[in-house]
Amino acid sequence: MWNPFKKKNETTQETPQQKDYKYRLLMVKIIFLFAFLAAGTRLVQIQLIDAGKYQDIAKRQYEARVPLVAERGIIFDRNGNVLAANSQYVSFAADPKIAGEDAKFIAKEFSKITGKPEREYIAKLQSDKRFVWMERHLRPDVADLIPLKKMGGIVKMNEAMRLYHYDELAGQVLGATNIDNDGVSGIEQQFNNVLRGRDGFVIMQKDGLGRKRPSVDYPREEAVNGHSIELTIDLQYQSIADEELKKGVARTQAEAGLVVMVRPQTGEILAMANFPQVNLNKVQNVDALKNRIISDMYEPGSVFKIVTASAALQNELVDLEKIFYGENGKYKIEYPGKKFRLINDSHPLKNVSFIDAMALSSNIVMAKVSDLIGQERLYKQARDYGFGMMTGVELPSESNGQLRKTSEWSMASLNSIAYGYEVGVTPLQMVSAYSAIANDGMLMKPYIVQREKDENGQELYTGQPQMIRRVISKNVNEQVKKMLEAVVEYGSGTVVKIPGIRIAGKTGTSRKHVNGKYEEGSYNASFIGFFPIEKPEIVCLVMIEKPIAGGYYGATASAPIFKAIAERIINNNGLIAKTMIAEQNLPLQTQRDSGSTVMVPDVTSKDMNDAIASLKQFTLAAKMIGTGEEVVRQYPPAGKKVERGSIVQLMMNETEQAVVSGAVKVPEVRGMSVRRAVNKLAAEQFGVSIVGSGVVVNQFPTPGTPLKQGVKVTIMCEPKVIPTAQLY
Repeated sequence: MWNPFKKKNETTQETPQQKDYKYRLLMVKIIFLFAFLAAGTRLVQIQLIDAGKYQDIAKRQYEARVPLVAERGIIFDRNGNVLAANSQYVSFAADPKIAGEDAKFIAKEFSKITGKPEREYIAKLQSDKRFVWMERHLRPDVADLIPLKKMGGIVKMNEAMRLYHYDELAGQVLGATNIDNDGVSGIEQQFNNVLRGRDGFVIMQKDGLGRKRPSVDYPREEAVNGHSIELTIDLQYQSIADEELKKGVARTQAEAGLVVMVRPQTGEILAMANFPQVNLNKVQNVDALKNRIISDMYEPGSVFKIVTASAALQNELVDLEKIFYGENGKYKIEYPGKKFRLINDSHPLKNVSFIDAMALSSNIVMAKVSDLIGQERLYKQARDYGFGMMTGVELPSESNGQLRKTSEWSMASLNSIAYGYEVGVTPLQMVSAYSAIANDGMLMKPYIVQREKDENGQELYTGQPQMIRRVISKNVNEQVKKMLEAVVEYGSGTVVKIPGIRIAGKTGTSRKHVNGKYEEGSYNASFIGFFPIEKPEIVCLVMIEKPIAGGYYGATASAPIFKAIAERIINNNGLIAKTMIAEQNLPLQTQRDSGSTVMVPDVTSKDMNDAIASLKQFTLAAKMIGTGEEVVRQYPPAGKKVERGSIVQLMMNETEQAVVSGAVKVPEVRGMSVRRAVNKLAAEQFGVSIVGSGVVVNQFPTPGTPLKQGVKVTIMCEPKVIPTAQLY
């Protein structure tokens, strides 16, 4: 019978199998516990601590930030002619994480279009990056051949590439941009932040194939286009300078050369030409982008004698008629310590007046005058003219030049500096100094930026003339001008004489430094002058480096180039005709015909020479567009009144017939703004030559004409017709 109060028997002892089972069960529970704790901890970390990080990762899976590239600002000359603009191209980028899955197909398709090896594209698609460029700056018609819809992870973007409308013209001044459209030299570099603008962006959705679609729910920041810059450069002056310099370098078989033109009353730089030139649309050597007019210094030689003359006259140590002995062309100077030097003149002189010594470029007389001046006064005069310091022009890499303090001069330095040795100047410093003489003794700061405008045409900055200091008195300035006029009238610069125009100037020749020492037989030849003397409008420096043919003197190598430039500018303005009318008191009818405007004659169907002659009778200049012997069209049209000296564009017959296989029809741009017309023509791969500003009223060739891509289309714009070269 069961008794509940009866004591239980001892528990049955557990077997080893049971103990093992319980141990395993415990371990499983512990493992599950730790796993649960780990999972919970990880969940807390993901959902709370690292929530932002994983949200970003998720966003990258279905969102893409696409840049909206700002359009780079246009660079104009002073008359509104486009010098640098933009041409639209297409670029392709890839996300290798997505596109890499179809790497072989994508590489094959790109290779078929571009001709590049497939392995090049496969290597890009195997990158660990999330963004790689597949191709950049393809023409739109070529880009359309890429089967983008069949490719996942490939992005198509419109990109602008800089287009320089005149290739080499003012190449070193304008500078260039790199593949990312950032300026690397010249104006493009100096004003990169102004021209570049600010890029924007748009957030887009990505589907499973990596294709992007815009969404109104995602943020978007519009790009702010760059500002446009208007330079003081005159396209026609620049063209004349480039053309005549190129001819002069070829004639003299020189190594290099340069031309600078400045308006003396304001300091505006009208032209800066360097040779060798650089084609900005095909830059092959970045060293060619260097603007030696501001970055290189050289020993100026005799053109520096204005400093010596100014110091002597300003301190009343000499007058123009003071007589000096020219030592028959050889002057031996003895210094303490039994040291001596020999100064030579190319034209041996005996007794000579101070003005004639300048006219005939006597080093000996200038050395003697420097002994009267002394070190401190000569140094001060050179500094007053701006030597040894930057001009402050708005261009990168300007040099100070070299004008050592008097404490660093040797015993021979005073005499050497007097005629342009032992001193380093930049061409722009020299032009600025002569501009002071042309401007009644007042030194102006040179500048090259005339205006800055935003994309709406709002003017944000206007360049203003800035006087630095008076370097000599008005009376002394008139005397220095007389000395420089004597150089041209009967001295070393007679080659530049132009009947009816008074010109002042100075020749200069100096030995060329190479690797810190003079190179045997190498010279820099220069001529600098201004005209007309009564009211100087242009100061022009021509310098030729290492001329070989025809002599190495400034009078033979550089002066003829100066004359050619001056003649083209003067003739295009009718200045000679006006001057001679005044001097010769021609009949009343002739005087009446010399008014400021003239009616354009009809020269269509005439041959080139007859057309030029007809225009010349009306004091008009001609510019041929294209090649051929017959004029098929003209602009401005016959019967229109224009300023004397204006340019008439003549369309020659061979350009009208320039039809080639595979040509593209010229688009219609009449009625468009300059910017719209330039962009439309650039999209079709045509170059652009712009005449005037405002709205396009005519174009050569006419719309629909088949032309080879790369040929320039000339657009005529109103209301302003730009003359070939006007005196400011």
